[in-house]
Amino acid sequence: MSVWDMMCQWPGKIYGGETGDDACEHYYRYREDVAEMKTIGLETYRFSVSWPRVLPDGIGKVNAKGLEFYDRLVDCLLEADIEPWVTLFHWDYPLALYQKGGWLNRDSVDWFGEYASVIGEALGDRVSHWMTLNEPQCFMGNGHLWGSHAPGDKLPMPLALKAMHHALMAHGNGVLALRKHCELKPKIGWAPNCSAAIPVSESAEDVETARKDFFKVSSGTFFNNSLWSDPVYLGRYPEEAAEVFGADWPDFDDGDMTLIAQPLDFIGYNCYSGYLIKASPNGGSESIAAVPGEPVGTLDWLKVMPDSLYWASRMFAERYGPKPIYITENGLCNTDWVSSDGAVHDPQRIDYISSYLQGVKRAVSEGIDVSGYFYWSIFDNFEWAEGYRSRFGLVHVDFGTQKRTLKDSAWWYRNLIQTNGESLDVKEYDVNLLVADPVR
Repeated sequence: MSVWDMMCQWPGKIYGGETGDDACEHYYRYREDVAEMKTIGLETYRFSVSWPRVLPDGIGKVNAKGLEFYDRLVDCLLEADIEPWVTLFHWDYPLALYQKGGWLNRDSVDWFGEYASVIGEALGDRVSHWMTLNEPQCFMGNGHLWGSHAPGDKLPMPLALKAMHHALMAHGNGVLALRKHCELKPKIGWAPNCSAAIPVSESAEDVETARKDFFKVSSGTFFNNSLWSDPVYLGRYPEEAAEVFGADWPDFDDGDMTLIAQPLDFIGYNCYSGYLIKASPNGGSESIAAVPGEPVGTLDWLKVMPDSLYWASRMFAERYGPKPIYITENGLCNTDWVSSDGAVHDPQRIDYISSYLQGVKRAVSEGIDVSGYFYWSIFDNFEWAEGYRSRFGLVHVDFGTQKRTLKDSAWWYRNLIQTNGESLDVKEYDVNLLVADPVR
């Protein structure tokens, strides 16, 4: 059991009362799923290990069946010439450890280190790319400050900041454990999330305003980029953090910061959207209000802002480089269904990916080392508190029958991979031609 299994039992917490008990059944259908990945031509597959599946109590005895699943999955991926990229923690905190205090307990640093050691020992002879934590802003902010995600806590800010600090220390301990236990030399990063600050013009004033806003520390929220990434990459919290949080800001030991700032091999970040901002006449900043009817995904936080990946990559590179940058998540949630012709037509997703990758292309052309891009997600899946209503996948999943159907976007993406990005412009490729594709 994880904290999400717990939350799924609470009435009104998950859309439609849905649960992740079955989801897309990847556990049983992984061979079929890897075959679909091979059809699309994926060269890498980023997946997350479920901590309580491997260690039901969070520490101690290993569940052999759970670990063997990931062992088989890695082998299956390698047989298909798909490189596995493994994320250690993607929000499903072991319920047994939560009942011992969870992230509020300083022992969580050691608990995570033990878990990372188990996974590194088991998979590190074949896996070389790793991420520790996925979107810590979300599992801390939504899960521990506002209570909308598991475990549903609404902690006072001093305790929430304490939990945040322990999670960052756990990240550092996970890095140490992977470097110790992996047989292959590991390349390690993590995957925080961000909303890109996009200047309304490329004047020096607007760009600097956007940069400052992107990295500013705001009270009452954990959706701060520098609050999380400065400790990891620079070995210190932002100077303004103590002032912004005031009396809520706890004291931290120098040894803690040394642990947090373990050297990483790449900069990873998840980014789906952004916001427009400009310099104001008085030297401050001014956010641009949304225009009614602006394009948005089926989750209202996902505003379609094609320049997001360019500006996020540029700002991370300027502050934390030089390191390779990997966009570890980016995608569009939509209301996709199987049409009467048996296909799933999702032109909005194709346009979304194309327009966002134009920003990546620009970043690369300017010398920013964007070394990889991961679309979220390969399959429609359980989207936490949103249940199954919003679909991000390139592959449609009928959750009643578990039938997989490659969407038009999957076929377009396949062509994008085959041409190494030369077919990035939607106009250069007619999706209708896919109907006659021999692989299909």
